[in-house]
Amino acid sequence: MKSDITDLSIYDYFVFGAMLLISALIGLYYYLTERHDSDSDFLMGGRQMPGYTVSLSLLASFLSALTVLGMPVEVYYYGAIYLYDILTFTIVIGITGEVYLPIFYRLKITSTYEVDKYLELRFNRELRLIGSVLFIVQMVLYTGIVICAPALALHDVTGLGLRTAVFATGVVCTFYCTVGGLKAVILTDVFQTLVMISGFLAVIIKTSIIQGGFSTIIRHSIDGGRLNFWEFDPNPHLDHTFWTMVVGGTFTWTSIFGINHCQVQRYVCCKTRSHAKLALYLNLLGLYVVNICAVMCGLALYSMYRGCDPYEGHKISSRHELMPYLALNILRAHRGLSGLFVSAAYSGTLSTVSSSINALAVVTIEDLIKPHLNQPSLRSLSLISKATCFFYGMVCVAMAGFASIMGSLLEATVKIFGMIGGPLLGLFTLGILNHSANALGSFIGLVAGFTFSVWVGIGSYVDHPPPDESLLLPISIVNCSYGKSMYLNWTRVLEQPVLIPWKSTQFNSYNYLNIYWFSYLYLSPMGTVITLIVGSIASIATGK
Repeated sequence: MKSDITDLSIYDYFVFGAMLLISALIGLYYYLTERHDSDSDFLMGGRQMPGYTVSLSLLASFLSALTVLGMPVEVYYYGAIYLYDILTFTIVIGITGEVYLPIFYRLKITSTYEVDKYLELRFNRELRLIGSVLFIVQMVLYTGIVICAPALALHDVTGLGLRTAVFATGVVCTFYCTVGGLKAVILTDVFQTLVMISGFLAVIIKTSIIQGGFSTIIRHSIDGGRLNFWEFDPNPHLDHTFWTMVVGGTFTWTSIFGINHCQVQRYVCCKTRSHAKLALYLNLLGLYVVNICAVMCGLALYSMYRGCDPYEGHKISSRHELMPYLALNILRAHRGLSGLFVSAAYSGTLSTVSSSINALAVVTIEDLIKPHLNQPSLRSLSLISKATCFFYGMVCVAMAGFASIMGSLLEATVKIFGMIGGPLLGLFTLGILNHSANALGSFIGLVAGFTFSVWVGIGSYVDHPPPDESLLLPISIVNCSYGKSMYLNWTRVLEQPVLIPWKSTQFNSYNYLNIYWFSYLYLSPMGTVITLIVGSIASIATGK
């Protein structure tokens, strides 16, 4: 279905093209001005990056188009409970800074980055290789989703070609990763973070003007039940409660900030350990800003469409298109602002994909290529690094073609990190906190945690929970004057049980045992805990 919003203007394409061009020129600048005589210079920026610059790169690495386009839509349908992410991020950054960062920063004992070196030093090389392979699989799947997300959401609304958008973003970030190395990636992350925040602010400010102030948006949100901060139901099947957001989110994000190569690679490339901690905690402030902006955009979205949901009114073909539909609707009167929002969405994609490509290249070279080379020259390693970046860029673009079949992209992303990141977090944590853990016991724990997580993750796609468990907040089409007959539209809305708030008293107690219905945010905690418990028991059974 093609949206009724007009296509992007020449000014919008100019702004979007300028964003892509600046990103590419940053890579070209570092290619011409920096000497990449070794893979350490190319992949680690010579380990001389300042903390304040790295903090914005940390922020951009996982704040992708899924944040720009997906999180406001989640707030629109589920409410401002996503503000609990502020508490989650505070806990996660504290744990990362005090538990994981000191361990990884002290591993800087060679000329190159080796996150998985901890697993080899603590256990054995086999566990290190397993960790590397799992990371590669995780990031290739995730990066395909990130490339696909904005292309799918913007295709119908803007008229921007699906294949063109995927190809352009993939080629640009592959280019500056390949020629510029980590310094180019970090500086483009800084630029793209500013573009993302600018896109958020453009939507928030313009909506506030239209609605007569942000106080009006808050009033509409209160009337529509969107300020639902008091959801403390412990039912594990509910996706959006205090416990799922904080407990499930803490495990999920700790697996990203604590042990994921994309993030660890950032803070270990800092000048000193104090700069690394500075980068991490400044990044926390940035997470606050982006989270608040995304929630405000979601509330603005509800305020604008509280009487006529565009999806139920047949103006858009997917709920993923809600945010660009709003942005282009309110910004198209101003030359270039629609292009700024499109640039914000694709900036999230570029920053995340470039981080993934660079980290994938590092892991592949350190763990899979170097052990088979006989004293390669520094120049050879630099060329291999560039070739590996190019290879993964092409692989991730190809993976984008499969991402469209994964349903909710935001949920699919969390499930990927839960199924793979949770057991890996358990493995690293087992080595750090349990001195009696041995290689065999830890391997058994990892297999158990990974098997359980994949089993539950795949099972949740097959055995869906009842639709009324998602607590989708009520929406309306009472003010719609378009689409199919109003009778059919009203019937469609009222017949959807998902719009009726679910009460725990209506739920049979035996259904609590159905782990396939657990919130997707609990996948990571389950994988982590099972890895820790089984790994500890197996280590005791097999000897210290």
